[in-house]
Amino acid sequence: MLRFGILSTAKIGRELVVPAIQDAENCVVTAIASRDLAKARAMADRFSVPHAFGSYEEMLASDTIDAVYIPLPTSQHVEWAIKAADAGKHVLCEKPLALKAEEIDAVIAARERNKVLISEAYMVTYSPVWRKVRALLADGAIGRLRHVQGAFTYYNRDPGNMRNVPALGGGGLPDIGVYPAISTRFTTGREPLRVQATTERDTEFGTDIYSSVRADFGDFELSFYISTQLAARQVMVFHGDKGYIEVKSPFNADRYGREEVELTNQNHGQSQLFRFQDARQYKLEAEAFSRAAKGEPEEVVTLESSRLNQKFIDAIYRASERDGWEPV
Repeated sequence: MLRFGILSTAKIGRELVVPAIQDAENCVVTAIASRDLAKARAMADRFSVPHAFGSYEEMLASDTIDAVYIPLPTSQHVEWAIKAADAGKHVLCEKPLALKAEEIDAVIAARERNKVLISEAYMVTYSPVWRKVRALLADGAIGRLRHVQGAFTYYNRDPGNMRNVPALGGGGLPDIGVYPAISTRFTTGREPLRVQATTERDTEFGTDIYSSVRADFGDFELSFYISTQLAARQVMVFHGDKGYIEVKSPFNADRYGREEVELTNQNHGQSQLFRFQDARQYKLEAEAFSRAAKGEPEEVVTLESSRLNQKFIDAIYRASERDGWEPV
């Protein structure tokens, strides 16, 4: 069993990732760390975790863990991923790993010098939903892919929420714009060449709250919009000359609907619906990461892929400041 330490008592860890690790077949949470020991102990008691630490450094120095899951605010991800690696721990870090592509170079260097696994926690890449989409595209189920369309929105104007605090790495593109980007790259195996974009910022918070993006992938285009101040919606559609694939609840199925993939054939007017009952993408992520950390063959999100995804997001920000195409 790979032994995880959780770096902070953040909500995503409490509600989604820690329960998934505890339910996984090959890993377990053995420690919780917080800058407030009482909070660490409370969360440890909640999940029957044996060890609680009152500082992150103390947990990283402990031999009670083999790996660290980092759900800290985005602005702290690179710092603590490197510190954890330098402590000899494998690292599963919440997305986005960084706020600039070049920041990931230091994380890659930490991985190399310490010979540990460091992976960005894009749970969608472990979901059978997205692996089905990738397989359908590879099998030519919709013919030649010409266009990918996506949307990811929610409404949040809480000034205390880290998503609305620039100093903590808040903003719509770091929080949710990364998902249409990673899912398109994951399923097609292609990289964007250039982008056009429009981005709106909140005058009070200073964070980006809306972006409309057009990306040229060579053989096809991706267009998507994201917002942190629109009614909640998620959808991804892959459109080819012989049909299209619609992913009904692509990123947060538990909150946005059923886990379903619908394939519609243009020539025959027929649809196939693929249903996935409780796919447990966070559990699958933890299990895949644990196998890879032990040296077993497993597909995980590499730091090189993370750098390419962040390079895409960086280009969207640049494109938003000018007219016309911006190279990725």
